[in-house]
Parts: sequence; C-alpha cells; structure tokens
Amino acid sequence: MKKIVRKPRRKFTAPKVCFFCESKKEPSFWEIGVLAKFLTERGKIIPASRNGLCLKHQKAVGLSIKHSRHLALMSFISL
Repeated sequence: MKKIVRKPRRKFTAPKVCFFCESKKEPSFWEIGVLAKFLTERGKIIPASRNGLCLKHQKAVGLSIKHSRHLALMSFISL
C-alpha cells in the first residue's frame, strides 16, 4: 500500500482594510476601472473574504457592477 502524501494548502491572506473605507469613496457604476478590480478574469464578482471589503461596500460593489452591466458599461462575460 502506498501512503498518500498531501501538499499543504496555500493560505490566501485578504487585505485587512476596506479599499473604499480607506480612500473615503463610495463605489459608483461609472467607475469601470475601480469595479474591474473586484472581478475575476472570467467576470465573476470576487467575495468579500478574498478582496477585503467590508459588508456595506461589498453589497454596494455588487449592485454597482450589476447596474453597470445592465447599462452596457461592463460586459456580463469575458471572451
């Protein structure tokens, strides 16, 4: 019988400070460059546990991304 050796999992550390609280700004659907930082390369919204946003701003980022997609400022998928 072979013994299965597992590799240790890589720990991902999220930033501890919210980007919007630190810069004293609110997420806006017009700022595509700022909102793009919170999307994966496939177009999915990154969860707060990975991007370090507080609950208030994570909800606002999600709504802003969805709003800008609806107005065709951002795409729904990346090709």
